[in-house]
Amino acid sequence: MHVANQTHNKQPAKGGPNPGLLRPPIIFLGAILLGIGLNRLWPLNFIPRNVGWLGPIITVCAVALFLLSYREFRCAGTSVRGSERTSTIVRTGPYRFSRNPIYVAFILFVFGLSLWLKNLWLVVTLVLAVGIIAMVVIPREERFLENNFRDQYSSYKARVRRWL
Repeated sequence: MHVANQTHNKQPAKGGPNPGLLRPPIIFLGAILLGIGLNRLWPLNFIPRNVGWLGPIITVCAVALFLLSYREFRCAGTSVRGSERTSTIVRTGPYRFSRNPIYVAFILFVFGLSLWLKNLWLVVTLVLAVGIIAMVVIPREERFLENNFRDQYSSYKARVRRWL
């Protein structure tokens, strides 16, 4: 397993990079609930019937990607929760291809639901959620990792893309 342990850290940060309500699961759940609510008020169907079958497939693939990513964190002995302190940089499994495979899984999950439910509002709220993740959450996490893992995170960041 290729996991970089924390070193060169004189004063480790307490807690994780994502305290409070701006945590990814809450952001994506909010997008789902808002999209479903808006669709009840103002339905916007956006796909032909013959494409809807892709929704369940994408949704199942998203769940599988999430579970694989989660497993890598567990195997590395570090927390997945952004409110808890990370003890290692995970570089195995899906983390070899993306620094944020759990976020990719969340995005695919909401997109799959939008196709499955034929709900354009889910795509609209997904765009908002991804904006918050990309502009607020990820930069905060990256600062945390740079401050706590310096060289290890810099080399990982240079080799692995943020999304795909």
